[in-house]
Amino acid sequence: MICTAKFYVKWQLEPSKESADPKERGKAWLSMLEMVREDKKAGGVKDWGVAAGGEWGYSINEAENETELFTRLLKWRPYVHFEVTPVLTVDQTIQAVKKAAASQKK
Repeated sequence: MICTAKFYVKWQLEPSKESADPKERGKAWLSMLEMVREDKKAGGVKDWGVAAGGEWGYSINEAENETELFTRLLKWRPYVHFEVTPVLTVDQTIQAVKKAAASQKK
């Protein structure tokens, strides 16, 4: 069984990489959104959203480890900056709390 880690990824567009031309900017956005759809279909991206202002958003990603996630995020550089935080599921949190409580009893 492969252990999958979850990551909260906050992303922010690099403004200097956006075109001033609205048509070109729209074309770039649509291209990136198709890439996000592909990532979701592949299963690595579980959820994705953009703030109403459009310059930042988030995704919930699953990967075997940080290295795998890093490799997948490289395709977005230098157009997008990322802040990655590993997160636990509720079951993982329960397991960790029980383990910590058990170790305190000794």
